[in-house]
Amino acid sequence: MVKKILLAVVVLVLVVLLFAATRPDSFRVERSARIQASPDKVFALIDDMKAWAVWSPWEKLDPALQRSFSGAPSGKGAVYAWSGNKDVGQGRMEITESTPPSKVVIQLDFIAPFAANNITEFTLQPDGDGTRVNWAMHGPSPYVSKLMGLFFSMDSLIGKDFEKGLANMKAAAEK
Repeated sequence: MVKKILLAVVVLVLVVLLFAATRPDSFRVERSARIQASPDKVFALIDDMKAWAVWSPWEKLDPALQRSFSGAPSGKGAVYAWSGNKDVGQGRMEITESTPPSKVVIQLDFIAPFAANNITEFTLQPDGDGTRVNWAMHGPSPYVSKLMGLFFSMDSLIGKDFEKGLANMKAAAEK
């Protein structure tokens, strides 16, 4: 009887591992919001890494967060690196494309608690007397991420942070 149970558990684990291998090789998380402010005003909050302290959903998760800025003061070449507690980890962002007032592309490199290299894109479009902001992140899904994705949805995990960040951005831009 014990052998049958053990065999069933092994088969189940193998099925889960094989199924994980069939998952997509990349992921994309995306959220958008309408902000009652001009594209120029919203763009400035994204293109200047120091302005992220006002709206980023991760900034307040660690009161002792260590930040450093290098490269250009804003726009292409601006770099923001951080190191913090387990909630924020350690990483680096660099603006690789900046097209005022419509698009910012960022290379996002996580170092801890896990290594990951992703692209984050903000696109802004005039929407009546406001701005439609789209925040997307995409990147590769290595096997471990595929396996974790069977139990946790990247979209629901990261999407909640994007929603909070967009709400914070909205509040800051509409002041």
